[in-house]
Amino acid sequence: MSEEQAKKDTSFEPSNLDPAAKAELDKAFEELYRTHLRDVYSYAYYKVGNQHDAEDLTEQAFLQAYRHFDRARRESDGRPLRPWLIRIAHNLASNYYRDRARRPQTPLESADPIPARHGTEAIAEGREELRQVMENLQHLPDDRREALIMRFALGMDNREIARALGRTDGATKVLIHRAIKQLQEEMGVDGDD
Repeated sequence: MSEEQAKKDTSFEPSNLDPAAKAELDKAFEELYRTHLRDVYSYAYYKVGNQHDAEDLTEQAFLQAYRHFDRARRESDGRPLRPWLIRIAHNLASNYYRDRARRPQTPLESADPIPARHGTEAIAEGREELRQVMENLQHLPDDRREALIMRFALGMDNREIARALGRTDGATKVLIHRAIKQLQEEMGVDGDD
């Protein structure tokens, strides 16, 4: 199959490309993987609350992304692919919850935060606040919780979040504002400081 045929075929597999085109695609995907692995894993971890399942979801997300990478790259028109990856992780996490709805789950409050490159003091000081935030995040509607995770845990900007959630930029800005306000209310924090 030629590269031109692959562009027209929406169900094409990367293995059907000629060796030079496949090598170029693999190199570009490797860079995407290295650049966004931590973001996809962090998102999955915040969604499912445990390392093992987050690793599984991350692996599934990148496998699915690889199968559709060439088309996504063409259709992105130069825009970053991080929102596309997060959307894949989001969909897989939704399936995870749907598939496991009948099994007991570990509450997110008991999950340890993702290890960060900070000193022990900073981690100890922030652990209690993080626990409270994570506990109160559970009281937010799914779309608000997801928007806050993408914004503050992954550092995504509003446009990236809008693309990941399939919303307009304006609707995303309002969503984040309302999510922050609701979280502050849940935590008993005055939002004016």
